[in-house]
Amino acid sequence: MAEAQNPPVGSTTSGSIAVAAESTTATRMSAPPSFDVADFPVPHGREEEWRFTPLDRLRGLHDGTAAAGGVLRVEVTAPDEVVQETVDRDDPRVGRAGTPVDRVAAQAFSSFEKASVVTVPKETVLTEPIRIAVHGEGGVAYGHQVIELGAFAEAVVVIDHTGDGVLAANVDYVLGDGAKLTVVSVQDWADTAVHVAQHNALVGRDASFKSIVVTFGGDLVRLHPRVSYAGPGGEAELFGLYFTDAGQHQEHRLLVDHNVPNCTSNVAYKGALQGDDAHAVWIGDVLIQAAAEGTDSYELNRNLVLTDGARVDSVPNLEIETGEIAGAGHASATGRFDDSQLFYLQSRGIPADEARRLVVRGFFAELVQQIGLPDVEERLLATIDTELEASV
Repeated sequence: MAEAQNPPVGSTTSGSIAVAAESTTATRMSAPPSFDVADFPVPHGREEEWRFTPLDRLRGLHDGTAAAGGVLRVEVTAPDEVVQETVDRDDPRVGRAGTPVDRVAAQAFSSFEKASVVTVPKETVLTEPIRIAVHGEGGVAYGHQVIELGAFAEAVVVIDHTGDGVLAANVDYVLGDGAKLTVVSVQDWADTAVHVAQHNALVGRDASFKSIVVTFGGDLVRLHPRVSYAGPGGEAELFGLYFTDAGQHQEHRLLVDHNVPNCTSNVAYKGALQGDDAHAVWIGDVLIQAAAEGTDSYELNRNLVLTDGARVDSVPNLEIETGEIAGAGHASATGRFDDSQLFYLQSRGIPADEARRLVVRGFFAELVQQIGLPDVEERLLATIDTELEASV
């Protein structure tokens, strides 16, 4: 696999490490975070946060012309201990985990009618996952989801997106002290769907947050996971995998804001691309503020380009405001399919298409295993196989 300084044609990789004198949380944003859509100018595509996104494919989400009227069905299946509520926008839990950082997120916050709140009471340890099925049936929809864990609670949540439509949403994860939350967010939309969302996680003292984002479907998917800490000792793991097919635009923009001492973060995203005009974008921002002494952080992005005509933009960024840290680093690599691996497998009697499938499965294996739910893992591996069969 080619290293970051020598990417293949059709792929670009860049990154930066900066040691700053003062907090730069919004360095690459054209406007400060706000819940009010009027505080964000309509993007024109030259802003840093929009320069990779094809605005004409957002169906009006970015300029206010996307009027709500679509059908979005949300079904929550949860153990009896879980509390499910539908609340108004003035509920104090709505928006607590983070503020919109771009115009689409602010538009979603300004436009949703009711928010869904799922609460796991303190000290409750769930033995079965919470499953949230989000199914689009056409048209434009705006949504807001809150998942809150009380102190020392433990839960696994699967959010499964299917169907068609145009969706802009905010998702809040609030973890009490000592809580443990694993979230699997699957984007398995129809080929014509558009999905733009900001995911905000507020990690309590000594709490652990694991996010696994899986993106397959959709015409355009743009996700913005963000993590901040409410107390020292917090841990965050952000994993992701994506398979970008011909004509698809899949964009993942991450920020881990180390704003308190002695917290850790680990980011690892992997993607495979095939077909003409397949475009994947990964932006990984880690900010270590002056107060965040003892931070230990690392981020990684790897991309496997399976065919000509695909493009990757991978940009890791690390900003450090204090020298008193345990460790910090980042890496990015984009490469072609390794013919030597195929030759090795074929020399042992494995057919070419099966060898290709095994190599791609192996590329994704460590991230798929992070899910920990056999039915979800098997489904995702089957989807990868289907994508590969279509290209043979």
